Amino acid sequence: MTPRGAGNRRSGAHEPFTADELLLLRGAGRIRVWNRHDRLMGEGGPPDSVVLVVSGLAKITAESDNGYTSVLALRGPGELVGELSCLDGTVRSATVTAIERLEGVVIGAEAFQRVLSSHATLTLAVLRSVIARLRDSDGLRTEHGARTAAAMLAHVLLETAVRHGVDVPDPPGAIEVRMNQQELAGAAGISRESVVRCLRALQGSGLVSTSRGRTLVLDLQGIRRRAQE
Repeated sequence: MTPRGAGNRRSGAHEPFTADELLLLRGAGRIRVWNRHDRLMGEGGPPDSVVLVVSGLAKITAESDNGYTSVLALRGPGELVGELSCLDGTVRSATVTAIERLEGVVIGAEAFQRVLSSHATLTLAVLRSVIARLRDSDGLRTEHGARTAAAMLAHVLLETAVRHGVDVPDPPGAIEVRMNQQELAGAAGISRESVVRCLRALQGSGLVSTSRGRTLVLDLQGIRRRAQE
């Protein structure tokens, strides 16, 4: 269940569950497939299930009062979505949408709670996963006030390429980031116009390539340096 294009880039990425824990989760639910743009769950919806992503990629978004859509996170193979609502019984705080064809295991809320009650190590793994996500979220909020738009976009490109990027054969070593410009804007907390401007500058520096709605990271270390500026 290792994400595509992982290579050595994921050496620092968080792997929430062991193979045995993934088997426990898969055994508690049933397989389902969603096509691109399909909703797995909607903001304000009932906390009736959890989804373990088996293949594909999903984005988690939230709508603000002024209509702005924030991309809170991406979730890929081996990761859970919807677990917080199922644990505390509250309505969904965000929408989960398939970015591409996605296969996942749907686990009912009661079945999810039963399997956690029966396996302490799995419960601890879920808790650690939630904590890691909260730390990432807190860190990103702090960085929003301290980084330029260009640095924030570079940070999003870096994290997405490292955790969920897809290796492509041409050009050699390039990594595809499966987010459109509007999604990049929502994830970086900047305007779409800023994304266009910053991507143009990164492309001029030979760090990325953009064409036909796809973004390729050509120089991961160069993007890392820009993210730290």
